[in-house]
Amino acid sequence: MHTYEQALQAGKQFLLEHDDYLVVSHVQPDGDAVSSTVTVGWLLSCLGKTFTMINEGEIPQRMRFLWQADAIVNMTEHPPERKYKAIICVDCADFARVGLTRHYFEEDAMILNIDHHPTNNGYGAVNIIKSDAAATAEILFELLQLFNITWDKDIATAVYTGLLTDTGGFRYANTSPNVMATASRLLEHGVDGPYLAQSLLEEMTFPQVRILNKALSSLQMSEDGKVAWVIITPEDMHACEAVNEDLEGIVNYTRNIRGVEVGIFFKVINENATKVSMRSAGKIDVAALAQTFGGGGHVLAAGCRMEGKLDDIVEKVLKQVNFQW
Repeated sequence: MHTYEQALQAGKQFLLEHDDYLVVSHVQPDGDAVSSTVTVGWLLSCLGKTFTMINEGEIPQRMRFLWQADAIVNMTEHPPERKYKAIICVDCADFARVGLTRHYFEEDAMILNIDHHPTNNGYGAVNIIKSDAAATAEILFELLQLFNITWDKDIATAVYTGLLTDTGGFRYANTSPNVMATASRLLEHGVDGPYLAQSLLEEMTFPQVRILNKALSSLQMSEDGKVAWVIITPEDMHACEAVNEDLEGIVNYTRNIRGVEVGIFFKVINENATKVSMRSAGKIDVAALAQTFGGGGHVLAAGCRMEGKLDDIVEKVLKQVNFQW
């Protein structure tokens, strides 16, 4: 079994030995996914490599300020005209999380898998997985240290963004001494920490406020007060003129209620499918819970996609939560 340091070295060799890379993050990318994508792109550009950054969907508007974020191809609008053999997957907890971009992997594609989710099953030819890292960006910071490159504000801002968003502004339990030491070093490269905190964590659009109001109006709690959940439907999204990025953080409102051990957000995709996001106060491993439904994530934050009617899905999830007590 390779050590983490050996995995980093193997990742370095993968980046040096190949060319013409496809850089992929998970569907519905969050701050860590986008920042990790552009971080890898920045490194490849420094190495003189050719590459394409891609995602199944659209990059959140609030992430567009990052280096070359606008160059990330939205596959649903601009599908590639060919397939790629050298693939770099970032922040994808399992292979399914790459979504439909997998159709542009050659059958014998070589995958470099860089991730921090404990549920990652090591689907790459090379796997750099550190389950106690706060973000994939934290792993990339350590990978970049192996190269003879000069850091600038652009790359420092990208890595800092991944750390900031996946630690909830350095408030979550994953905010380790290494995270804070890394953030300090990034600030030395000119990162504007207060601006990023304001624009990424505090500022809200009006549709975001409206959809939050709609979600909270659906709030329900178990009789013992240990489980709380909210529901958003496609009709709600349309009425509020909201987009997917407006939903980020809603699940935290359920978990933040005093006495709640598990907070759940049911986002209805269509009449036969729902995305389930879960947060734990610590007594229940929601990653293990999500895995029972084909999902994954972290002990305190996880999710899955479930097929079926909403009422049945809610019943199944709540029943499984009760099994954990």
